[in-house]
Amino acid sequence: MTKCAAIQMASSPNVSANLLEADKLIAEAARAGAKLVALPENFALMGEHERDKIKAGEIYGTGIIQDFLANVAKKYGVWVVGGTIPIFGNDPNKVRAACLVYDDKGHRVARYDKMHLFDVDVPGTAEVYRESSSIEQGEQPLVINTPFGRIGIAVCYDLRFPEYFRKMSHQGMDVLIIPSAFTAETGAAHWELLLRARAVENLCYVIAPNQGGFHINGRKTFGHSMIIDPWGVILDCYKTGSGFVIADFDHERLEKVRSAFPVLAHRRIL
Repeated sequence: MTKCAAIQMASSPNVSANLLEADKLIAEAARAGAKLVALPENFALMGEHERDKIKAGEIYGTGIIQDFLANVAKKYGVWVVGGTIPIFGNDPNKVRAACLVYDDKGHRVARYDKMHLFDVDVPGTAEVYRESSSIEQGEQPLVINTPFGRIGIAVCYDLRFPEYFRKMSHQGMDVLIIPSAFTAETGAAHWELLLRARAVENLCYVIAPNQGGFHINGRKTFGHSMIIDPWGVILDCYKTGSGFVIADFDHERLEKVRSAFPVLAHRRIL
């Protein structure tokens, strides 16, 4: 068994302050025994305006945030799934919401760019989101080999598209990690419901680090970061504010559940 952790933050527009907070929480999770640590979406920057992320954008392979992720992975000897950070892509007026994965030696081993962009008027509120105004859409899902099994990466709004995860399951996904910044309104309605559904329908572990609290830009995020087992059982949950959840990834239990309830082998539509 391997301990995995999901970090929860209430990030601000101050990149340096956010990195200090993330470092502290990763250190605490590592001391608690975590070997894999996942950060939430926008962990390094929750700007006052949608386009602030472009000002903080980095060239792929170099930059303050990327250096931070490599350094903390090596310093604490943990694999780090780096939430999302702004990485310049093809459109000079936008960035990619990139999730970078680092091994415990500080080497970058994978990258996923958020595919589904949150262009939504939140029902029952005055909140309006247009991620496509500043973010360039990704093109490919990601499932990678790790010491912890086959890990799939998705981000926040991706969670609402079940066919996307069926494709990842077909690629052998054992663990789904989904860095997020779910709004308070949509989170209260759907966060736990969707996470547990993804775990159950794909018979996989789900590690879900979320933003959780009030932000300087006036936004409130739902929190409730959690880790869920393949039977849909919530193993740990952190409701609000900064902190982390931690639980065992038990590959033997995963195989037992899949063997006893072989729904993945019964699929007829691929």
